[in-house]
Amino acid sequence: MSAWGTAAGAFVGTLVLTTALRAAGEMRLTRMDLPFLLGTAVTVNRTRAKAVGYLMHFLNGEIFAFAYYAVFLAIGMAGWWLGALFGLLHGLFAGTALVGVLLPLVHPRMGSPLTSAPEVALLEPPGFLMLNYGPSTPVVTVLAHIGYGAIVGGFTELGG
Repeated sequence: MSAWGTAAGAFVGTLVLTTALRAAGEMRLTRMDLPFLLGTAVTVNRTRAKAVGYLMHFLNGEIFAFAYYAVFLAIGMAGWWLGALFGLLHGLFAGTALVGVLLPLVHPRMGSPLTSAPEVALLEPPGFLMLNYGPSTPVVTVLAHIGYGAIVGGFTELGG
């Protein structure tokens, strides 16, 4: 196992994950644009939001990969299949708690179940498993995260 392998896997895995989600959006399988959602948390400028959001998404990809790495070290093993399992859990966590519950609570421009009538939300809240962004969104998101995890796990194992 190698931290350098994890860092490289995080970069490649996040590249694949982001590309898969973007492609799914272009194919009308989802309306979710995660970099845009992240970027609009820090700026109202839509173009700048996308650029900032992609940077934030890649940084998050590195952070999550090193969380995987910590677990790999704790259990003494890594591999693509274990990474894929972590990716499944990561995708479910992202769709339910992280993006579905926590992001709307801290995002200054996103609606939430707590948004009152006089408040105007500029972004629709994702909802459970991000279903507000389309019925295929949960499947697309989880599959993309499984791929991310498999890449991180594989690179971590090979980097040793």
